[in-house]
Amino acid sequence: MIEYIYRTSIDDTIMQKAKSILSDGGLVAYPTDTSWGIGCSINSRKGIEKLKKLKGNDKNSTPTLICSSISQISEVAFLNNYHFRIIKQFTPGPYVFILNAASKIEKKITMKRTEIGVRIPDHPVPVRIVETLGSPIFSTTALKNLTGKGWLNKDYAEEYLFECGWELEYIKQVDLILDTGETLEKILSTVIDMTGPDPEIIREGVGDVSQL
Repeated sequence: MIEYIYRTSIDDTIMQKAKSILSDGGLVAYPTDTSWGIGCSINSRKGIEKLKKLKGNDKNSTPTLICSSISQISEVAFLNNYHFRIIKQFTPGPYVFILNAASKIEKKITMKRTEIGVRIPDHPVPVRIVETLGSPIFSTTALKNLTGKGWLNKDYAEEYLFECGWELEYIKQVDLILDTGETLEKILSTVIDMTGPDPEIIREGVGDVSQL
């Protein structure tokens, strides 16, 4: 199902529909400041399992949460003052920050992982979804026939990423596509591991790290 929305004037009725689908364990697709994303509610075990199955139970990449604020990030991951300054500098934007996960998140994802990726995209639709739902959403990049391979390298972006919302109709597990009519570039976010003493670039994406 596709719902067409205006990026600058998002329909509350459609957002409530997205909230209902996510709360019931469904998957919602949406544009971001990089490529298309697919997400589920952090509070739905059914949705989490459905998203994990779509990803092919990938154990080679870190589960990622889309949040609407740094304050919300602090509820799902451990932040110190250094982390706060870096994230504040680079958000909103095309970055995923890997942090040590709060214990309650480890239980939700039912995986033996102590890290979690967090992201505040510079796009109103995913942020509005999170705000309407009232909690972060687990998110993955929408890909064509590629699962279980870890972080997608930017060299393969052209082959595996989508441009238009209608293309995601071929992903049968997706229950709702929120389409602003945008044609998205086939680009990826920059992934930064901040679990150690110094930031480590896990994947070079469109996000500039020259000031890191």
